[in-house]
Amino acid sequence: MDAATTATPHIGLGLAAVGRPGYINLGRDRDLPAHRTVDALRERTHELLDAAYAQGVRYFDVARSYGRSEEFLAEWLSARPGIDDVVVGSKWGYTYTAQWTTDAEQHEVKDHSVATYERQRAETAALLGDRLDLYQIHSVTPDSPALTDKELHAQLAEAAAQGLTVGFSTSGPAQADAIRAALAVTVGGEPLFRAAQSTYNLLETSAGPALAEAHDAGLTVIVKEGMANGRLADPHAPDALKAVAAQTSLGCDAVALAMILRRPWVGVVLSGAATTGQLASNLHAAAVDLDEDQLARLETLVEDPRAYWERRGQLPWH
Repeated sequence: MDAATTATPHIGLGLAAVGRPGYINLGRDRDLPAHRTVDALRERTHELLDAAYAQGVRYFDVARSYGRSEEFLAEWLSARPGIDDVVVGSKWGYTYTAQWTTDAEQHEVKDHSVATYERQRAETAALLGDRLDLYQIHSVTPDSPALTDKELHAQLAEAAAQGLTVGFSTSGPAQADAIRAALAVTVGGEPLFRAAQSTYNLLETSAGPALAEAHDAGLTVIVKEGMANGRLADPHAPDALKAVAAQTSLGCDAVALAMILRRPWVGVVLSGAATTGQLASNLHAAAVDLDEDQLARLETLVEDPRAYWERRGQLPWH
């Protein structure tokens, strides 16, 4: 995780939005090719990876359930053998079931069992091999068996002993509880997890204190869904965010991500860009300078976590 743990937070690139034809981000009809074939999304993914690398992005995030994201990233890395300074993170625990459609009844199935870990670890290894740096349990919640399964913990500790960084991601209104439960997991008296990836944005800040604790415990903190699945980008952004963005002459997305970069516990903030234009705009976050009045206005946008996650759960896959 060396490229992700320096004192200055970095923007990484997540491939959830381009590794499969269907996802819940707003604006996909506008952002993606009309025909979302495997080849079309492979080409788009490689364009994004080229642009990201050229602009200094060095952390890339995929998952077993993000369609062909691991495959697309592996192909990109294989075609560029001279690139050896990137950090690759993936996740296991969800199985992609949509069969490359946007209207599947169920797009992914969650299972945090040892059997799923063993199967998906082999699948990831077949694609990414020794390019994989971080492997995370996907979307841990307080009731996840992954927090109490000693056999799973032993296998994860063995992977860590072989050089793989082991982490977890969280979702849902009880993210803080899940983070704190994960921090308490030990194997042989040593903490198991070295990275935490959670949803945090202008609308959903409830995980902040727990993520600060994770940072203080030595974990790399990765923030996902900083754009709230498009709710903080034009044209969907709240009026207060639009007003502040207009004052900065930068996009709503850059301002939203800049607020996350200000948190001292953040290591990596993921861009979920689906176009190179969105990526370039996201990367302007580092240049955003906000005054106290602007910060105060943006802090009024926070929603109740349960309301936030209920609304997220209603976003259509398209």
